[in-house]
Amino acid sequence: MGSPVCMEKESISAWFKKLQEELCENLEQLDGSGKFRRDPWPRKGGGGGITRVLEEGNIIEKGGVNFSEVFGKTNSSLVNDLNTSESDFYATGISVVLHPISPMIPIIHMNTRYFEMGSGESWFGGGIDLTPHYVLPEDAVYFHKALKNVCDKFDPDFYPAFKKEADDYFFIRHRNETRGIGGIFFDRLSDPDDKKMKELFEFTKAVGSFFFPVYRDLVSRNKTRPYGNRERQWQGLRRGRYVEFNLVWDKGTKFGLETEGRTESILMSLPNSACWIYDHQTDPHSNEHNTLKWLKKGVDWINLK
Repeated sequence: MGSPVCMEKESISAWFKKLQEELCENLEQLDGSGKFRRDPWPRKGGGGGITRVLEEGNIIEKGGVNFSEVFGKTNSSLVNDLNTSESDFYATGISVVLHPISPMIPIIHMNTRYFEMGSGESWFGGGIDLTPHYVLPEDAVYFHKALKNVCDKFDPDFYPAFKKEADDYFFIRHRNETRGIGGIFFDRLSDPDDKKMKELFEFTKAVGSFFFPVYRDLVSRNKTRPYGNRERQWQGLRRGRYVEFNLVWDKGTKFGLETEGRTESILMSLPNSACWIYDHQTDPHSNEHNTLKWLKKGVDWINLK
């Protein structure tokens, strides 16, 4: 359950908003040509947000960096989803999804958020995960080791626990495969001690600050790798899996829709194009087939040999 300690939600929200601005500036520089449009929106039940979307850039085909700060009354569905009592709620956070043009550059997602209930409960949640169209073990190892370094600065138990949570969460059950190579995912992160709660905020901030440097490196590693029509078709299929997860299983999508959030902003995470080919089969000796072998829970990327 959440902590009875409620932090200064205004300062938390202000940090998320500042992170949004920083990420947009850095991603525009990384892309080289694309610019984020700024789209503020109000929420009927209370609060609102700012959606920032970049399309048809040099590297990013579609990318979104969303900030929201919403509040109001919970409904019965939300009470069940949050496993809490019926009361007022407050939620603020930032969500980022980038769909690159090149199928050799991975899709990346990051979300950090703070919840506060009128009953006194409060907690942090979020995570970051990577969805390569083609899984390169060396990139996956780099990504997970970098994530572990962030987690270890706060608690050595964080990475193994949150890595397992990500494997379980970012799992497309109806396909029996993970969305990508995972990352970390945490929810209901809380502590009754005010000092420790502030440390959890620092951890949440560290995850947010981790996003751009690691993606910049992944782009640098892969942006010059050649590709053709075959790789683009495979990218469309993997984007299709991404769409399936977000519309069927993603709790953030469900939360946004059930709290009367802005639909365009909630569905910002979807790519501009995706495809579904009936009963598509991969060549057993292909790079596509090799990628499917990695889309499973429990891969120990840190000690991969």
